[in-house]
Amino acid sequence: MNNDERIDQRSDARDDERTGGTLKGRRGAAGRGVVRRAGGVAAALLLVTATGCGYNTIQTLDETSAAAQHNIEVQLQRRSDLIGNLVETVKGQAKQELDVFKGVAQARAGLSDALASKDPQKEADANLALSSQVTILNKSVTEAYPQLKSDQAFLRLQDELTGTENRIATARTDYNQSVDAYNSYIRQFPQVLTAKVSGAKPRTYFTATSAAQDAPKVDFSKP
Repeated sequence: MNNDERIDQRSDARDDERTGGTLKGRRGAAGRGVVRRAGGVAAALLLVTATGCGYNTIQTLDETSAAAQHNIEVQLQRRSDLIGNLVETVKGQAKQELDVFKGVAQARAGLSDALASKDPQKEADANLALSSQVTILNKSVTEAYPQLKSDQAFLRLQDELTGTENRIATARTDYNQSVDAYNSYIRQFPQVLTAKVSGAKPRTYFTATSAAQDAPKVDFSKP
């Protein structure tokens, strides 16, 4: 074999190596492209499956419950503010610091803490505790200071409180109904699988615990 033939063989070998490397690179790139496309298809199928299994409905029901809870909290805050104004009005007539004022102040602080926690059950307990203190306030001061029954500021605040309490009752019903719909939905199949994958958890009802329903006992016959 002469030199020219050897040179031609080495040149052919180098060409084969380059061609093979190029083909391998192309096959590798093509393979990666197939994997990416397959991943994209899988993600799309997963999204379609989740949507078909109630994901969008779960989100809608959850948002409805969140909005209903916010409505309760707005009315609870309004009620707390009105009670603060009521206490100031009573103080103007009483001309002295009464123990019941401290109870109301503590109950209002408890409601503020509950609202900050965003826990519906804590909010319900705190609201009930505040109701008990307001009952004590109304009973004790109107007996000790009967002139309050004709005080216009006192009467106006009582009317506003009644209206706010009615709105709280309506908002509570709306919230508990929305929570019932949401909790029931995520327990059904196949939505229960979607809820597990998406991290959807049952919501708490706005219902006071049995311990909170035990109103404090007060003897109004004592001076």
